[in-house]
Amino acid sequence: MAFELDSSAFTDQGPIPRRYTCEGEDVSPPLAWRGAPAGAKSFALVCADPDAPRGTWHHWGIYDIPAGAGALPEAVPKAVETAGMRQVLNDFGRTGYGGPCPPPGHGRHHYHFRLFALSVENLALPSRARCPDLEKAARRHQLAVAEIVGTFERS
Repeated sequence: MAFELDSSAFTDQGPIPRRYTCEGEDVSPPLAWRGAPAGAKSFALVCADPDAPRGTWHHWGIYDIPAGAGALPEAVPKAVETAGMRQVLNDFGRTGYGGPCPPPGHGRHHYHFRLFALSVENLALPSRARCPDLEKAARRHQLAVAEIVGTFERS
């Protein structure tokens, strides 16, 4: 079985509902995965928008997700630590999820939710780590990566 990531809120390449954006409640969408490789000791997730005007914009980074987990619920609290998992600063300068919020009229943006299956239980990141720091550390320990892409645009 392939390592797969999906959401009950949107389909791959489909629109992200307003609830999960800056125009709605700005809460994280529910995510679920299956087919993690044998030996996965934890997971890390990064959400990024490569269509942002000034280059890739990072919306969320969460790590130390336990190996036994198969999902992240909707509306993960925006705390540095929640249920043993840790979150890094996004490009809005805040901890936790920051939903899609492209400039009005900039067209459709693509939001890549990438889940890394890791060979380590914990990532040792500094307290003020940012999403690119998390992604770099995750890539050093990745066993596999699963991805779902959602879209959003503001008129």
